[in-house]
Amino acid sequence: MPNFDMDPYDGDENNYMHQEDDWDRDMLLDPAWEKQQRKTFTAWCNSHLRKAGTQIENIEEDFRDGLKLMLLLEVISGERLAKPERGKMRVHKISNVNKALHYITSKGVKLVSIGAEEIVDGNAKMTLGMIWTIILRFAIQDISVEETSAKEGLLLWCQRKTAPYKNVNIQNFHISWKDGLGFCALIHRHRPELIDYGKLRKDDPMTNLNTAFDVAEKYLDIPKMLDAEDIVGTARPDQKAIMTYVSSFYHAFSGAQKLLEWIRRTIPWLENRAPENTMQAMQQKLEDFRDYRRQHKPPKVQEKCQLEINFNTLQTKLRLSNRPAFMPSEGKMVSDVSNAWGGLEGAEKGYEEWLLNEIRRLERLDHLAEKFRQKATIHEAWTEGKEEMLQARDFETASLSDIKALLKKHEAFESDLAAHQDRVEQIAAIAQELNELDYYDSPSVNARCQRICDQWDALGGLTQQRSEALQRTEKLLETIDQLYLEFAKRAAPFNNWMEGAMEDLQDTFIVHTIEEIQGLSTAHEQFKATLPEADKERGAILGIHNEIAKIVATYHVNMAGTNPYTTINPQEINAKWDKVRQLVPQRDQALIEEHARQQNNERLRRQFANQANVIGPWIQTKMEEIGRISIEMHGTLEDQLTHLRQYEKNIVNYKPKIDQLEGDHQLIQEALIFDNKHTNYTMEHIRVGWEQLLTTIARTINEIENQILTRDAKGISQDQMNEFRASFNHFDRDHSGTLGAEEFKACLISLGYDIANDAQKKTGMMEAEDFKTCLISLGYNMGEAEFARIMSIVDPNRVGVVTFQAFIDFMSRETADTDTADQVMASFKVLAGDKGNLLNYILADELRRELPPDQAEYCIARMAPYTGPDAVHGALDYMSSPLHSMERGDL
Repeated sequence: MPNFDMDPYDGDENNYMHQEDDWDRDMLLDPAWEKQQRKTFTAWCNSHLRKAGTQIENIEEDFRDGLKLMLLLEVISGERLAKPERGKMRVHKISNVNKALHYITSKGVKLVSIGAEEIVDGNAKMTLGMIWTIILRFAIQDISVEETSAKEGLLLWCQRKTAPYKNVNIQNFHISWKDGLGFCALIHRHRPELIDYGKLRKDDPMTNLNTAFDVAEKYLDIPKMLDAEDIVGTARPDQKAIMTYVSSFYHAFSGAQKLLEWIRRTIPWLENRAPENTMQAMQQKLEDFRDYRRQHKPPKVQEKCQLEINFNTLQTKLRLSNRPAFMPSEGKMVSDVSNAWGGLEGAEKGYEEWLLNEIRRLERLDHLAEKFRQKATIHEAWTEGKEEMLQARDFETASLSDIKALLKKHEAFESDLAAHQDRVEQIAAIAQELNELDYYDSPSVNARCQRICDQWDALGGLTQQRSEALQRTEKLLETIDQLYLEFAKRAAPFNNWMEGAMEDLQDTFIVHTIEEIQGLSTAHEQFKATLPEADKERGAILGIHNEIAKIVATYHVNMAGTNPYTTINPQEINAKWDKVRQLVPQRDQALIEEHARQQNNERLRRQFANQANVIGPWIQTKMEEIGRISIEMHGTLEDQLTHLRQYEKNIVNYKPKIDQLEGDHQLIQEALIFDNKHTNYTMEHIRVGWEQLLTTIARTINEIENQILTRDAKGISQDQMNEFRASFNHFDRDHSGTLGAEEFKACLISLGYDIANDAQKKTGMMEAEDFKTCLISLGYNMGEAEFARIMSIVDPNRVGVVTFQAFIDFMSRETADTDTADQVMASFKVLAGDKGNLLNYILADELRRELPPDQAEYCIARMAPYTGPDAVHGALDYMSSPLHSMERGDL
């Protein structure tokens, strides 16, 4: 594929050497020049890299890995470079830079003193020198004006374009541009509407330069590569920076010439009708043409359109300014571009038609060639090894069955051979057609076709010879084959019978009952009864083999193999028969020993079952009796404790029977007895039941002892204990010995607790209404919060149930925390005491002095006036108070 964007480099190498020498002499750059070059070269690189969606910031750093350097060359050349290395190591970076430098040298540029290592190391001087070399080759060298090129051509172009402008005298690429008028003149010459040149002054270079740079960047898409301050502040601006920037103006304004040059380069490529021998090569040409249509031509279409627009705009502006029309030089007019463009499109159409016709032609040839190759490959694969097979003498040592198989195989081969005749004819026909179409690889096709035909003739002769040899050998072996078949038919079932008998006689049996071993013994006796008949069959089979041996010896038959129908031989039959006769008595002895062992196992089962069937129910009965004792309330707690200890003694005395059962269980385990149909109890059941029995009696005794301690410590009467037990048992509906949360709440209510909405306040004082309620109801007033508090006391582990012991502890604590009515009345008597004399009345002032105000008023309102003989004014009868009859309170 050609380079559609530029001419192949054919410049003067001496000119390049001169430029390189200039660079070598300038290795020690003036700092101001270096600054100008950094900015200019960076902007120039970014003007191309932005087409690929990227840019650089630091010119010596961003090219160190070689990736963006290779990308820059691909963008400005329109060609693909070698695939870059993506590694981060130094060797990968050097490889990428070397690929870029190699591409530059392939374009005829001789690089002097610029190596990949210096670029990778970030050498600023070398990097700037490399970029300048690229600019010279790809931006300046192809400039051609009136038979001058490169630098001289660019300078001449600038002089021609700025000649009509005053105060502009372009003689070089440094001081001639300092005042900025040269840049403004170039812009005004091509786009007069962008700059009002008449208002510019030579003595204001900063304004001139900034105006040119801003307009070029905004309207001409030429990036700002120079700083006005650097140019004005430098005695001699850097000519490489100036040349780079000015070349951008040339490429921006020389649209017609560049477009015509591109058309002239492209048409010869489109008119090239050199055919290719392979479809791949033609498809590559088609793909190149598609790339041309998709990538290279669209920008040129846009350039052509923009060129026409600019030309028309320029002519309009000149006409409106009463200036003469712009006349391009000969051969570069708009009509010339249109004519050249028409020729380009004509060449495109012809090239595309030729490509499609060639592809169709090569498709036909490739189809035939591929068809030839496929059929030839299939045929060669089929014939591979066939000659060796037909020449084999395998039938000389084969058995009759082998011979018959070989004959059938040969008949199938003959049919297959006939079927392949058509393929051979097709191969020859395709080869003939490829020759007629002048296929480029016809010699190899012809040679392959000839080999196939020669081989086909040889296979035909060998096939006939083998068929005759196989038929002769078949008749010789048919007589003996019938005897082999008879031997195999009778030997196979007899051999299977012996193998099955040996397997059964040696089979390890596992039985668990007397009935099972008796069944095995009966089957063994039935087997022994069949042995005489089996011995007769063995003799008949051996007789057939002896007859075969007699025939072979008489007729000298070459018996290279054994019986084709079976692998069984007489020696194997005799050896297995002897083995069967040896195993029969061994099986007899094994059955007798197992019968005796099963009798002993049955005795152990019955012995264990007899004891387990007694101990199991006994444990269950005792568990139920202990449960009843703990629930029922017969006698005092001491009586219950005595009764339970007697039970515990009786249970402990039963331990020897458990130990005896353990001994029987050990004998059963040693005998590997795993089931016992005489009992449903296992030793594990007995152990668990025994441990539960001991635990239950101990826990029950402990509960009674704790109840006695609680009763004695808290002063609870036996009647109260009975009442607590009766309430607890009443709500313990499942007889589990515990109460759930709801059961516990119901039990509290039954004992006088009122489960209300408001929690009982424990402040040491009660409001009058609370005190009244307390005195009247003689109970507690508590809500969900209070009940939760009580549950946290009786069920600290939050298991959700309340044991009787926790219930007793709570009730005893609550009972101990309350005062009786007598205690309340005694308090009133103390208040009524007058210097040691007990009075039968109490004064309201005394109540107000000794009690909280609300409680004092409560008592005053409910006490009747005292009317005894010793009554004084305001005396109250505290014996008439409702407190006198209350059962408990908080006072």
